[in-house]
Amino acid sequence: MTQAEIQATTEGIDILTPHIVVRDAGKAAEWYKEVLGAEERGRVPVPGGKFMQIELWFGNSAVMLADEFSDMGILSPLSIGGTPVVLHLTTKKVEALWQRAIDAGAVILQPLQEQFWGDLHGQILDPFGYRWNLAQHLRDVPSEEIARIAASIFGGQA
Repeated sequence: MTQAEIQATTEGIDILTPHIVVRDAGKAAEWYKEVLGAEERGRVPVPGGKFMQIELWFGNSAVMLADEFSDMGILSPLSIGGTPVVLHLTTKKVEALWQRAIDAGAVILQPLQEQFWGDLHGQILDPFGYRWNLAQHLRDVPSEEIARIAASIFGGQA
């Protein structure tokens, strides 16, 4: 399949939309709305008080939440001991967002600080087991400079 053949099929939903599994999707949706500023646009409840899907929007990007269904092998990071997934959220007011997240129980994994690629950036772990990069773009940095610095940090030379 070529890039030209990859097209969104649902109005308003991006071509690639994360679906994340959490323990207590209703509670998680409220946390993401109150703390990270998400807007809820729909829910699909199922028996037992769980949700097959909760559609959240962060600006122009959708993230779908689902509850754990362990009997079907659908597990959250809290059940499998973590996740390699990192969600990246860019904002114009990262310091305020950062403080709200910490005050609401997020754990700091990487402190909020200016990075060599030009962002004020840090990483948190939310109460539901997901890593979030929170960032604000401060300045443009030439890609050659980013590559040179990254190579020196990761043990090589560009």
